[in-house]
Amino acid sequence: QVQLVESGGGLVQAGESLRLSCAVSGRAFSTYAMGWFRQAPGKERQFVAGISWNRVSTAYTDSVKGRFTVSRDNAKNAVYLQMNGLRPEDTAVYYCAAGNRIQDMSRGYGVDYWGQGTLVTVSS
Repeated sequence: QVQLVESGGGLVQAGESLRLSCAVSGRAFSTYAMGWFRQAPGKERQFVAGISWNRVSTAYTDSVKGRFTVSRDNAKNAVYLQMNGLRPEDTAVYYCAAGNRIQDMSRGYGVDYWGQGTLVTVSS
C-alpha cells in the first residue's frame, strides 16, 4: 500500500510562487511514475505534471509549461511541484498521484494511488 500526503498549498497573489510537496510512504516508491493533478470548483480533475520513476521523462499540460516544474527525490520518498507565475486560473485543489506511466496518467488513467489534496488559491 502507498500513502500520499500533500502540503504547501495556500493563498497567494497573482505572479507569486508556491512549492507543493508530496510525501510518499509505502514500498517501492522509486518504481512509480508520479504526477500532479488539479481540480477547480465545478470542473473535472485534470493532469498538471508528471515525472517518470527515474526522472528521465517529464510531462506538463500546456497551460503550465514554462511556469511549473515537477521533480522528485527518491531518497526522500518525495515529489515536488514548483509553481511560478501563478494565475487566478491556477486556483484548484492539487492532488499528488502515483501510477505506472506518465503517458497514461497524462491521459487521465493509470493512477494507482491518490493523495487527499491541498488547496491553492491565487488572488488577482
